[in-house]
Amino acid sequence: MADSTNTTVTVLGLGAMGQALAAALRKGDRPTTVWNRTPGKDALLVAAGATSAPSARAAVQASDLIITVLLDHASVHTILDPVAADLAGKQLLNLTSTTPDEARELAAWAAAHGIDYLDGGIMAVPSMIGQIGASILYSGSQPLFEQHRETLELLADTVYFGTDAGFASTYDFALLSAMYAMFGGFMHGAAMVRSVGVTAADFAERAVAWITAMAQGLPAYGRIIDSGDYTNPVQSIAFHKAALDAINRASRETGTATDLVAPLKNLLDRQVADGHGALGFDRTFEELV
Repeated sequence: MADSTNTTVTVLGLGAMGQALAAALRKGDRPTTVWNRTPGKDALLVAAGATSAPSARAAVQASDLIITVLLDHASVHTILDPVAADLAGKQLLNLTSTTPDEARELAAWAAAHGIDYLDGGIMAVPSMIGQIGASILYSGSQPLFEQHRETLELLADTVYFGTDAGFASTYDFALLSAMYAMFGGFMHGAAMVRSVGVTAADFAERAVAWITAMAQGLPAYGRIIDSGDYTNPVQSIAFHKAALDAINRASRETGTATDLVAPLKNLLDRQVADGHGALGFDRTFEELV
């Protein structure tokens, strides 16, 4: 059956992301039912034409496609286990942040109850939903994905990675780890320059340009890591160890805690101690797998 504006959708969970997803569905004229464990979060959505369900069971019964945007894996079971019989024969899209194995467990649970299951990782903040730049990564049921692709594209750009329900989650958290490391590095740098009177806002202007320039090196890093050949570095691990040693000393001199940079220094120290100091910094990947 082709996707259309007649596709009925239920959104379970009306935190900031759930509200953004439901609003995008209504903007796309999809009949949308909403429910939240704590009442009072659906007024704007109802004003936009959504239907407020009095219970999770009523919300599930109202639509063919059910989207969960809940706190965590345990919350998904807390809400869905009691209504599993009502979900039988329906389609479930889980956009709750769940680990790869948690996503696979939910897929197995869904299959055991006759529920078609698709898992997704949202690569966006709520304000980006429905806008250029937002994307959602999917894995699990290909028929569900293909049938509702038009509806899913109301939310964000779509990328489908195959039938392994845990794949999208793995990719999601891998990208988030890069994001958090970047944000953490920025905060560490902002703390350092405060010691000489520079505001975080001023530091951010220079940090954006610098990080953007350095990010251009990631494709080369990727190719080297995939080749496994770290023997022709532009700058060796030993070189970068000296830099990290100095950054840690400078951090202490400026009164900046080293919680964020010390672990990377430890990785480089270990590689030098193990005789890998002449290899490229890319080899640090091997310490993580």
